[in-house]
Amino acid sequence: MKYFLIYLAAVSLIAVIMTVSDKSRAKKHKRRIAEKTLFSTAVLGGSAAMYLTMLAVRHKTKHKRFMIGLPLIMIVQAIAIAFVINRT
Repeated sequence: MKYFLIYLAAVSLIAVIMTVSDKSRAKKHKRRIAEKTLFSTAVLGGSAAMYLTMLAVRHKTKHKRFMIGLPLIMIVQAIAIAFVINRT
């Protein structure tokens, strides 16, 4: 469990950094982080941190793909965690 929490904290930190970086790049008209990369990081465990960061910095909040997709990913992850916890 300890290693899982460390992993989750690391992926969440990466998700926050990526989201803030993408917002900064958008403002400066620089090359952006691919949506596929952002979603991959969310699926790997950074969905909650990414979603909260997007709301906090107002990044991609008008994109239904993110505002619906990230909560759906969080729901699937919560179900998966509950399933694993109940199996042990």
